[in-house]
Amino acid sequence: MAFPPQFLDELRNRVPLVSVVGRRVKLARKGREHQGLCPFHNEKTPSFTVNEDKGFYHCFGCGAHGDAIGFEMRTGHLSFTEAVERLAAEAGLEVPKATPEERFREQQRASLHDALESACIFFEKHLRGPAGRDGFAYLKSRGLTDETIARFRLGFAPDSRDALKGALMNAQCPESLLCEAGLLKKPESGAPFDYFRGRVMFPITDRRGRVVAFGARALGDGQPKYLNSPETPLFHKGATLYGLAHAREAARQHGTVVVAEGYMDVIALNQAGFPFAVAPLGTAVTEQQIEELWRLAPEPILCLDGDNAGQRAMARALERAFPILKPGQSLRFAVLPAPEDPDSLIKAKGPAAMKAVLDSARPLVEVAWQLAVEGRPLDTPERRAALEKDLLEKAFAITDETVRSQYVRAFKDKLWQAFRPPRPTAQAQRSPSRFGKKPPPGQTALRGFDGRIVGLGAPAPVRPPYESQERVLLGLLLANPMLYDHAHEELGRCWFSNESLDNLRRGILKHLGATRGLDAEGLAAHLRTDGYFPILDSLLDAGERRMRSVRSYDGIEEARALWDDVFHHYTGKDLLADVSEANARLAQDTSQASWARFEAVKRQERVARSQDDDPLAENAKGPSE
Repeated sequence: MAFPPQFLDELRNRVPLVSVVGRRVKLARKGREHQGLCPFHNEKTPSFTVNEDKGFYHCFGCGAHGDAIGFEMRTGHLSFTEAVERLAAEAGLEVPKATPEERFREQQRASLHDALESACIFFEKHLRGPAGRDGFAYLKSRGLTDETIARFRLGFAPDSRDALKGALMNAQCPESLLCEAGLLKKPESGAPFDYFRGRVMFPITDRRGRVVAFGARALGDGQPKYLNSPETPLFHKGATLYGLAHAREAARQHGTVVVAEGYMDVIALNQAGFPFAVAPLGTAVTEQQIEELWRLAPEPILCLDGDNAGQRAMARALERAFPILKPGQSLRFAVLPAPEDPDSLIKAKGPAAMKAVLDSARPLVEVAWQLAVEGRPLDTPERRAALEKDLLEKAFAITDETVRSQYVRAFKDKLWQAFRPPRPTAQAQRSPSRFGKKPPPGQTALRGFDGRIVGLGAPAPVRPPYESQERVLLGLLLANPMLYDHAHEELGRCWFSNESLDNLRRGILKHLGATRGLDAEGLAAHLRTDGYFPILDSLLDAGERRMRSVRSYDGIEEARALWDDVFHHYTGKDLLADVSEANARLAQDTSQASWARFEAVKRQERVARSQDDDPLAENAKGPSE
């Protein structure tokens, strides 16, 4: 029902937000706000704040935001009406009476609920009677226990056109009500008759456990194999999930929810110790169902069959999910080994095999990339351009600006890594003209910042090619987090030669992207929390001369200019790889296309050689020296 705005304002004023949130989050006062660990995503450093004066909570990590009603809805898995009624009872406020029209609709819905509940009892009774003998045998053959059959209230519809009608129809439950509930079917001519006949019955409930519809399975060769109730005032197939009432509390406790494909999959999962399973009703997952799933867990797992139908279902789910993705809310995908479904896998290999499948669930971005490239020829620039176009179209379909920018960056990063030229080896990168005379065996040439040999020393660890530039790029960002807006796209497309540096690169991008306005000290604190101690301390070591010169830049414009200069020279490494690749291709194929490619990259190389060799040469001493 709709509530008057004045009542909702009074409710928010009467229910302290801190007390509502404090029931589930340990809060500590920080100035005029309270702070704690976000209940909507896993974190070690508090980024969740509650502002009592302004009446909202906000997480700077995942973007969760709302008021007391929204918090109660999300943490308690409640509808808006349920959350309002719960908070009003706590505050001692009387919920406004409904209008006459609303009262009529509620009475109508109550009557429909009563009719469907009576039908459910009728079907349960007949499953245990002579008429349901075949249905009961079928359920037992599927391995269901008596307790599971009772918990899911499974039943049987007698093979009769008027058994249910005769049992339920009376003054309080007229024929018209049974038709509206989807229990009777009214033909164009003649009397209405039972909608379900000779089928095993699966009651479909709403989130509060009230029966709103039925799914029915034919025995033998009857068609259609599965039949759902028609759409009614209580039942909308695209907005309902089978097993939701059973899964709500378990999903909250385990922090996850699994989406299977059918009724028996949900029941088998539940019986095997996975009580947080639900299923759509014979169709692909809809936007409304995804929103409902997000009320249970931030990253529901879609558990799909490994056949072609499962692949198609995965693709449809991606198309539905992309536009509505939100910070901290996505999907994960677990694929079963063909030809198994959850029920058959559990029977054959036990719950441990099912758990292994769920544990291997992959994030949506990985699955989107896999589906985009699988079986697709990508051997020409035009085909790779088509792939990039398709991926970016998916990303730009996302309405949330923050998530959209992250997906654009992620897809560009994957494209860069998939199609970047092969890196030259460390040996190929050493230039005799740069080092001059080769040092004697067992000794190492030491270079100054201008590239000249300044002496010979004992053997020293050899850094991978370009690691020095990679360290400078990260050092600039660590010292000047404001560079993020200028540099994040270029840095996001990189792949560093040193694994530790590359992991730190990803960590820096993650924290600066999630928490805007983070200063150098705060960024370092976040990175240390993530475990980047050794490499971070190495970069921040004040004794390292080059890093000292980087940190000496006080102006953001100077830092930005240095970043551009270093990055320009750093990306020159890929030009060398392009030259090598073009040369090798020309040696094998002397066609006009190969020759044109070779000439193009050589022109680029000549332009690059005309620029300075070392962007840090002029700045080696730093302003203070």
